[in-house]
Amino acid sequence: MQPYIGITDFTDFSQVKEMLRVFKAHRLRGSRRILHVGVMMSYKTLNDIPSKWTNVFPPKDAIKHIFGSDQAYNCLHYADYDNNPELWRHLLHAISYGGIGINALQLDMVWPEPGEIANGVHTSRKQIEVILQIGERAFEEAGNDPQIVVARLEDYESVIDCVLLDKSMGRGLCMDAGGLVPFARAIKERFPALGIGAAGGLGPETIHLVEPLVREFPDLSIDAQGRLRPSGKALDPIDWEMAREYIIKALKLFQ
Repeated sequence: MQPYIGITDFTDFSQVKEMLRVFKAHRLRGSRRILHVGVMMSYKTLNDIPSKWTNVFPPKDAIKHIFGSDQAYNCLHYADYDNNPELWRHLLHAISYGGIGINALQLDMVWPEPGEIANGVHTSRKQIEVILQIGERAFEEAGNDPQIVVARLEDYESVIDCVLLDKSMGRGLCMDAGGLVPFARAIKERFPALGIGAAGGLGPETIHLVEPLVREFPDLSIDAQGRLRPSGKALDPIDWEMAREYIIKALKLFQ
């Protein structure tokens, strides 16, 4: 898969157009890196269950319009940390809202059942890539041990295309990239074709935090969310000037 620089929490296609303009203006000629357009959806918002995110995430019917550019990597982030039953049906339903522009599905979950993922994606009949978030609880369930994480990932071989190492999970908590390096090494050694991404408190003032990973893994993908707001809280709207600065600095980091 192509390495990406991501922003999660787009809510309107006009934001996508502006960030693509900035991305193209500052991307090094010949670079394979692409802009990841992340849109959030949760089990509750998918099923019209009221939650604190109801008025934060875009309406379901708007997602296909946000995914309106074929020059971006359009990724639907599906969050369900309770691992509700019949995952495949919910994934199939969620993917349907991505329209024809959806390129990827990120699973913000704790070690979801691989067969359910494969069933949902296969039944959708869409050629989309799957990103598995390894978040704080997933790390804890694996004893924060790189070898146990790799062992858990054995079950996902041929089901996922990328893992996102993300202990912050949208909360703006700054990453310890040095602490993630042993996990990235172990994953890359066992699964050389698997994409690796990292997230955790990245923004225009903190992009340097990911440098230890970038030095060893030049094809690393990154994503930013909470720290693209002055408040650092994902419940608040993104400050798109901060997002612009983040993109410029991130592209420079990968040159």
